[in-house]
Amino acid sequence: MAYEWCSVICENHNLERCEGLLLATLEFGFRHLNPRVYYIEASLSHTEYHQELASIAFRSQRSEGIADLLYAWTTHSRSHAPAHTLLGTCAEHLVDLHNLVPFSPRLRQLVVHSVELIGYKGFEGVGVERFIEMLNHLHITADDMDLAFEWATLLLDTLRSSEATQLLSLWYWELLMEFAIRYSWWLRRNATYSPQIVTFLTEAQEWSKLECWIGTVWMVWPPGTGGATEGDLGRSTELLLHQRPGAAQKLEQWMGRWGQESMNGYAIPESFQRICKQAHEEAQWDAP
Repeated sequence: MAYEWCSVICENHNLERCEGLLLATLEFGFRHLNPRVYYIEASLSHTEYHQELASIAFRSQRSEGIADLLYAWTTHSRSHAPAHTLLGTCAEHLVDLHNLVPFSPRLRQLVVHSVELIGYKGFEGVGVERFIEMLNHLHITADDMDLAFEWATLLLDTLRSSEATQLLSLWYWELLMEFAIRYSWWLRRNATYSPQIVTFLTEAQEWSKLECWIGTVWMVWPPGTGGATEGDLGRSTELLLHQRPGAAQKLEQWMGRWGQESMNGYAIPESFQRICKQAHEEAQWDAP
């Protein structure tokens, strides 16, 4: 009803004179609702005035007023699907929001959920640097996510440029590797292997990120699955272990967890075991 009242106000009043009334109406309708509960009994009427309403809410720079709008547009009801298409109009506002208003826990959660629904493609127009700056600021955890699958795909889509691989914080590479341990079967079916990522990380000498990526590839797109070839993945792993001999133990730990925790009970590839064994032997030879 709060959103319907906003529609009535927009249709019958000068928007410049009723900004306060619109924000108060949203507050009345959505402030008391839990941002983690996206299903309520409501009949939402999203009208042609939604862009004006978004401009008013974001221009106000009122943290909770913006949260009210995002809640209105991410709410489900029996008679109305959430206005995900409307969220796309917020991408330009959301990407720099952390520089303009303080984030309450409620607003932060609704921004995270909105980014999840919009997806990476909805932010392509704002530029990679601004989008990744937003992600790094949010420092999103698995507990913040409603659909971890969607976030795994979003991160993979983000990493298709050299700029993104360098700017995205190590935190998200480690998160992606955790997704690979738990959801490799889903990623294998729904995400595409990007061989250029190894090149980007190697050229930038981002060895910690490369550790996470090599582990992800072995779990999601190992040789024989239509992803990485055995020769290319083997050479990339050997390059990493030459730069970071200690990475062999870390990769083995990740792969061990993957073998135990994955739903399909995948076996650790023999080629991976052989490369790590060789790395351990070379480390012993090089030891004083």
